Amino acid sequence: MSKAKIPRKSTNVDMTAMCDVAFLLLTFFILTTKFKPDEAVVVDTPSSVSSIKVPETGIIQIMIDKEGRVFFGIDGQDTRIAMLEKMAEKKKIEFTDVEKQQFSLVSNVGFPISQLKPYLAANSTERSAFPQPGIPIDSLNNELGDWILAARQSNNDLKIAIKGDQETEYPVVKRVFDVIQEKNVNNFNFVTDLEANPYD
Repeated sequence: MSKAKIPRKSTNVDMTAMCDVAFLLLTFFILTTKFKPDEAVVVDTPSSVSSIKVPETGIIQIMIDKEGRVFFGIDGQDTRIAMLEKMAEKKKIEFTDVEKQQFSLVSNVGFPISQLKPYLAANSTERSAFPQPGIPIDSLNNELGDWILAARQSNNDLKIAIKGDQETEYPVVKRVFDVIQEKNVNNFNFVTDLEANPYD
C-alpha cells in the first residue's frame, strides 16, 4: 500500500500589514514626542533612595552647578512671557514683543536681568557662548527671589524643584533654600538620582 502524500504548504507570510502597523506606530511616536530642552549647564545630582517622582511639567527649576552658579527656568511659553513682564515692571526695564517672544523660547537663564537684553539680541550660536555668571542670590541683590515671586504671580500652581550638583558647596544650597523660604514657599523638591535602598 502506498503512503499518502501530504501536500506542502507555502511558508511565505504576507508582512504587508505588519509593516504598515510598524510605520504607523513609528510615525505616531515621532510626531508626539516632546524633546527635552537644552539646559544651560550640566548638573551631576547626588544619589538618594527617595522614590518620590518630581512632576514633568508645571515646575520652577532652580539649578546649581558645582561652581555655585544659580540658573532659573520654568516651562510654558505663556508663563515665561507673563513672568518676564512682571520682572520688567519691578526692575523698570522695557522689553519689546520680539524680545518677549525670544525669552519664551529660552528654557533657563543664569545671569542678572540687566544682561538679558544683549542675550536675547544674540543669535543661537552667540547664545551658546554667552557668559552666564549665575543669578544673584546675595542679600543686597536677590534676583532669584524676584524671579520666584514673578513666576508664582504668573502661575500660582507651579511647584519648585532644586537640582544641585553633588560637588556644590553647602552654603550656596542653603542660601537658595533661604531665598525660597523668604518668599513663603516651604514645600519644594530636591532632585536626586535614584539608588538601591540598602534596607530592602
